[in-house]
This record gives sequence, structure tokens and C-alpha cells, in this order.
Amino acid sequence: MEISEETKETLVIEVLKDALTYTEYRAMVANHAANETSTGDEQTEALSEYTQLNNARMRRLDKTLQPSEAVAERFKNFTKHQTWLVLTESWCGDAAQSLPAMQIVTALAPNIDFKIILRDEHPDLMDAFLTNGGRAIPKLILFDTETQKIVGDWGPRPSKATKMVRQYKAEHGALSPEFKKDLQVWYTRDKGQNIFEDVANLIA
Repeated sequence: MEISEETKETLVIEVLKDALTYTEYRAMVANHAANETSTGDEQTEALSEYTQLNNARMRRLDKTLQPSEAVAERFKNFTKHQTWLVLTESWCGDAAQSLPAMQIVTALAPNIDFKIILRDEHPDLMDAFLTNGGRAIPKLILFDTETQKIVGDWGPRPSKATKMVRQYKAEHGALSPEFKKDLQVWYTRDKGQNIFEDVANLIA
């Protein structure tokens, strides 16, 4: 069933009161990593290990990612009032690559408020933003705080990675562990530039 834009906007407004800042989210992930747990309904050894890996990955990316001068200027000059709301979980490898980049550029924009919520705690909103019928994360929602309207969304992967995944699935049917490792290598080599370009295009 198609969910109306009005319903989506109501859901966004409702969940914003529970939303975390990036600093709060990073502290939560670090705590889960230290305790060998993860966010989300399911608790497994694998998800705990992903959370620990992602915590280390985000700690590195927070310090090393740098947008191009053109992208940085676009965000510095962006004057509209928006909230960027991301659905995610601590174990998500794509989110660990994307969220630090989002934090870096939104921090440059005077009127963008970057917020994070957990997917499994907000199923109604997640189901309003499915990707090919699935609850894929991270999912970024752009919400204009003046008009109270949703003005865009993005995710779960940057455009180049999305193309890689689509091509691999067309050839092999499903993503293999080897492909997932190759994808993380691509993220490392790209240094967040595709993510920066994608999100900059959202405010073009």
C-alpha cells in the first residue's frame, strides 16, 4: 500500500523527539562495542563483531574524511532550514561509511540539523521508506523544518556502490561475503567522495 507524503511527514515529526545527535549515536555505538552487544532487536555474535568493527571504522573516518572544496562551499552557503534524519543500526557497514561523511558536511551548514534514529525502534517510519521492498539502511530523510515537508531521501548506499551491487546481483543473484569485503575496500579507496557528491546533489 502506498503511504501518502502527509503520513510520512507526520511520522517524521513524531520520531524527531526520540532522535539522537551524531555525538550521542557515536557514544551509543562505542558503548555497545565495549559491551560486545549491538543495537537492534536481534543480538548475535556476528552483529556484535560488526558493531565493534564499525565503531573503529567511524572513529577513523571522523578524523580522516574531507569533502572537496566545491562540496564544502555548497554546504557553507546553504541557507534553508532542514533536519537530516537517518535510520540506522550499529551493525550496518554501509551506515558506518556514510554517517561520518554526513556529519562532516552538515556541520558546515548553518541551518541543517543532523539526527539519527534506530530502525528497529521505528518500524512505521522505516516501512514508509523501503528500498526495493526491503528495510535497507542507512536511509536519510531530508525534512524542511519551515514547510514541514519531506524534500528528499537517500540511501542505503552511494550511487557508485549501488551500481556495483546492482551489477553483481544481476550476475550472481545474491551478494557473497567476498563481494561485501570488496565493497568495503571500495569505500576505503573512495574516501567518502561519492557520498559527499551524492548528498551535495540533494541540496543543489
